[in-house]
Amino acid sequence: MTAINYNPDVLSCLANLSNDEVFTPPQLCNQILDLLPATIWSDQTARFLDPVCKSGVFLRETAKRLMAGLEEQIPNEQKRANHIFTNQLFGIAITELTSLLSRRSVYCSKTANGKYSVCGAFNDGQGNIRFDRVKHAWDHGRCTFCGASQEEYDRGSELETHAYEFIHTKKPEEIFNMKFDVIVGNPPYQLSDGGFGESSRPIYHLFVEQAKKLNPRYLTMIIPSRWFAGGKGLDQFRDAMLRDHRISHLVDYPKLYDGFPGVKIRGGVSYFLWNRDYSGPCSVQTMWDGEPLGPAMERRLDAYDVLVRRNEGVSILDKVRAYRVGGGPEPTLAERVSSRKPFGLPTNFHGATSPKGLKRPVKLYGSQRISWVNHSDIEQNPGWIDDWKVLMTAVQGTSAAVETKFLSNPIIAGPGEACTETYLVAGRFDNERSARRYAAYLRTRFVRFLVSLRKSTQHANRSVYAFVPDIPLNRDWTDEKLYERYGVIKDEIAFIESIVRPMESNNE
Repeated sequence: MTAINYNPDVLSCLANLSNDEVFTPPQLCNQILDLLPATIWSDQTARFLDPVCKSGVFLRETAKRLMAGLEEQIPNEQKRANHIFTNQLFGIAITELTSLLSRRSVYCSKTANGKYSVCGAFNDGQGNIRFDRVKHAWDHGRCTFCGASQEEYDRGSELETHAYEFIHTKKPEEIFNMKFDVIVGNPPYQLSDGGFGESSRPIYHLFVEQAKKLNPRYLTMIIPSRWFAGGKGLDQFRDAMLRDHRISHLVDYPKLYDGFPGVKIRGGVSYFLWNRDYSGPCSVQTMWDGEPLGPAMERRLDAYDVLVRRNEGVSILDKVRAYRVGGGPEPTLAERVSSRKPFGLPTNFHGATSPKGLKRPVKLYGSQRISWVNHSDIEQNPGWIDDWKVLMTAVQGTSAAVETKFLSNPIIAGPGEACTETYLVAGRFDNERSARRYAAYLRTRFVRFLVSLRKSTQHANRSVYAFVPDIPLNRDWTDEKLYERYGVIKDEIAFIESIVRPMESNNE
């Protein structure tokens, strides 16, 4: 096709509203719709709902499929279109602007009953794509439905409130007063929670949970993959998703910018198919640069407390967790690594520039610099100060499309030293030799690979170490010795080393 004849799909050219309210490219939309059974497109009784319309792409592409699938049953094109748009396709827009955009995409007119609408059976301008401005339900400064901050979102009528209708009701079935066979969409991802900086709370899970309440035959949504292993307030949602054997397919895009080009969603995105009448293992497929990365693998999602993201990693983790010590499983580093703020000092705390004049000075590792404080200034875990310690940064990640380190280089902190919240105390020891062996262990590809299975964002808190064995420090551990200990075979080693780059000692 020559450039002069090229007529691009306008929905593939739209700029996103934000990193949280992302337009779905038509190509990705169709890959999601491909998960549905082919018979659905020739069912003239099937009803489809997009409860989070932005561009209208899901309803538009569904309409195209139904127009083709129902051609024999309803030969007249206008009658077929009228039937599909009035009886089968329904949407709830997230803002007034997106309601106009969605109607323009679906009906070819910003009003459903407009002159140029492809449907001639509507009597009102909204058609079946509705938008009603609803209010947050404030209680002690928070919305009881979505958790939004009243200070942030209690706005006048001239601004959007981001009180999304679908999740601001206890009875979503009353919005259209009908049953739906398919619910599909790309919900808003998060809202600012009024905290420090860019602090925000996820809300995409609320749309999934609300959709399940409607008990459709099929539910498919594309959402951030952070729920696999982390995310603020997502513990119950993750547990429910992993235990829900009605999820038959899961397609994951771990590479930054891969699912939505140009949109930075840390941890990547994924879409799933929930089938009301299915119960069994889930087909998990990893995508890379828009293409399948190896074959899909059928497995139970609830094998562990988090979702092991890469199919190739499952066999390795199974071997590690099957290793027995004294008749039981090995303990993990989650029992050794400290919680956040190990000495009670926040990230922005800085002491004196030198130890002069201080009583029992303590060297303090902080954000981007070292300072000094009095021993008496440290009220939390003061007994740790005189131990040998290994420190790890609590946040480790880059803006690169692919993370390859997963952990920071360990810092050896000797007696008389402490840290702010910038670091976790990954281990405490009574001698330097053990501390250095432990630091070397943390630098291995093996350890950082196990961390990668739980690390979905830049945060490297204690939970990301929960698959890492707490092994005896009676020797210097190397990757080769660890592979031998756990029976990791050649292909598995190649996989580990393809995603985790080597790390040299920082000579601390």
